[in-house]
Amino acid sequence: MAEEFEVRGAHEDQMDEAAEREPRGMAGQLAVMTAVLATVGAMFSYMAGATQANAALLKNDAAIRKTGASNQWNYYQAKSNKQNLSSLGIDTAPESRKPFYEAEVKRYQTEAAEIKLEAEKLENESTDFDRQSEAQMHQHHRWAQATTALQIAIAMAAIALLTKRRWLEKAVWSLGLLGVVVGGLAYFHI
Repeated sequence: MAEEFEVRGAHEDQMDEAAEREPRGMAGQLAVMTAVLATVGAMFSYMAGATQANAALLKNDAAIRKTGASNQWNYYQAKSNKQNLSSLGIDTAPESRKPFYEAEVKRYQTEAAEIKLEAEKLENESTDFDRQSEAQMHQHHRWAQATTALQIAIAMAAIALLTKRRWLEKAVWSLGLLGVVVGGLAYFHI
């Protein structure tokens, strides 16, 4: 039976030792910072997508209400036209038919008033949904700005690690902090 054995080079032993040691100094700080920034950035990115979807749904609801309001205004106009024709009937019809046209005028006035209230209600709802959609889009932009700042910070962390420039490490911390602050503004709807 043949025995198997492994011949290891000195560089393999050094690589194993280096892998077992914790990163120290700038490399360790940047590694941890990059992981934290990537995690927070992923959460911010999710929130940006969610708020954008909510804004689109609210805008859709606004359009539906606006269409309903337009339909009601058309219906209101039709009732007003019938009311006007009935008023003309009062002026042109024989005396025996005038009570009929007067009753029609009153009926159309009442119906038109109810239709007008419904049209105004739908317009107000449409305006409210538009306002909510705009607020969601503002929040979406904040989340996107925060995510972008964190992505730039992560890229700068890689450059700082490769170049070993301390000023770049400080820039990473600054941009990371900026991203978190802008994310906080998004969270609080500012």
